[in-house]
Amino acid sequence: MKHGKKYRAALKKAPQKAVSIEEAVKFVKANAGAKFDETVDVYFHLGKDLTKGDTAVRGTVKLPNGSGKTVKIAVFAGGDAAEAARQAGADYVGMADLIEKVTKEGWCDFDVAIATVEAMKEVRKCARVLGPRGLMPNPKTGTVTDDTATAVKEAKGGKVDFRMDKTGNLAVIAGKRSFEDAALVSNIKAVVAAVQAAKPANVKGTFIKSMSISSTMGVGVPVIAATDAE
Repeated sequence: MKHGKKYRAALKKAPQKAVSIEEAVKFVKANAGAKFDETVDVYFHLGKDLTKGDTAVRGTVKLPNGSGKTVKIAVFAGGDAAEAARQAGADYVGMADLIEKVTKEGWCDFDVAIATVEAMKEVRKCARVLGPRGLMPNPKTGTVTDDTATAVKEAKGGKVDFRMDKTGNLAVIAGKRSFEDAALVSNIKAVVAAVQAAKPANVKGTFIKSMSISSTMGVGVPVIAATDAE
C-alpha cells in the first residue's frame, strides 16, 4: 500500500520506542492521517499460542466517554422484548423477517446484533453469515438477553465488543481523534483494563506482548504495555 505525504511525514517523527498512553494520544491527535474525524483504535498482539483451544480472547468494554460512532443495532425478538428494543432506539427489530434477510440475502448492515434467549433458537440459522463478521449474538458479550432495552442503550452509549483474530491480534475502538486528550486517555485505559480482565485463567506469562495506538489513516505509535508497566 502506497502512503501519502502526511503519513510519510508523520512516520519520520513517530516514536520508535514504546511511550506512555498520554504521549501516544498527543502524537496521534497532532498528526492527522486524513481530513475526516478519524477513529482511534488500540491494537494488541497477544500471541499465537492464545488461538488454540479455549484460550481465545473476547469481551466487552464500556467506554467512559463513548465511542463517537453512530452504532446501528439489529434486535432479534418478538412481543414485549421487541417493543422495548424499539423504544430504546434499535435500528432494526424483528424475527423471521430479519432472519430470512440475513440467511437469504447475506444482509448485515448493522454493527451490533442482539437476541433474546428464546430467539437464539432461530438466530443460530444466521451463524454462517454473522459468525465470520463477529456479529453473532453471544451471552459473553451481553448480546443474548431478555433485557433488550438495556442492551440497546449500552451499545448506543459506548459499549464495544472485542474479539481476538486467528493470528493473536486484537483491535479495539477507543474513540475519535476529535476527542479531548483526557477523554481518549480515559477510554484507552478502560480498553486496556477490559482486555486484561479477559485474560484466560490458564494463560501464564506475559499476556499483552505489544500494544500500539493509531487513527484510521495515521501512523501506529507503540505504547508501553500495561503488563510491562506494572
